[in-house]
Amino acid sequence: MSLVLDALSVRVAGGAALFAPLSLTIGPGEVSTVMGPSGVGKSTLLDAIAGHLAPAFTLSGGVTLDGRDILALPAEARRVGLVFQDAVLFPHLSVGDNLAFGLAARVKGRAARRAAVEAALARAGLAGLHDRDPASLSGGQRARAALMRSLLAEPAALLLDEPFSKLDASLRDEIRAFTFAHIRARAIPALMVTHDPADAEAAGGPVIGLTPQ
Repeated sequence: MSLVLDALSVRVAGGAALFAPLSLTIGPGEVSTVMGPSGVGKSTLLDAIAGHLAPAFTLSGGVTLDGRDILALPAEARRVGLVFQDAVLFPHLSVGDNLAFGLAARVKGRAARRAAVEAALARAGLAGLHDRDPASLSGGQRARAALMRSLLAEPAALLLDEPFSKLDASLRDEIRAFTFAHIRARAIPALMVTHDPADAEAAGGPVIGLTPQ
């Protein structure tokens, strides 16, 4: 399963393009990295792929996922997951219920859903924390929980927007390794936006520099 960008470009409605057209093929389990100066449109690029582009922008070019054109699909039908720099967990839900929120609809029944969440918590090193308040988690625990919630939705591709920038330096290597290992194990293509060359090096995939148009 590959994510393919074909001469993809975003412009301010009625104005200039933010960056030069981008063409890129990301294979299964591969993490490609986009870097560039602030304001060039890196996060806007991810919004365009995921289906969350603001009305102030227009999009040209193509995006296919597993050979299917996804630009005409609503965001919820694209099967594209997003991981942000802030590991946002719903404060009114327990850690386990946060993960359950991301569960794919095909997982039916209370027992099956609980089992799927418990297995995901164990894989994230969070076994026994199902009923904990998210506010009681450490930064690294929140980051792992947020990633597992995204993966439980069974995305066909994953977009990472500065996913490690808010972590303490001591945690970054651990969470990078955890994130990239899960992407490779699930053989899904991933596109990461970052300012940190260490993120790109750890990802190991192609690095693309967005340049202003």
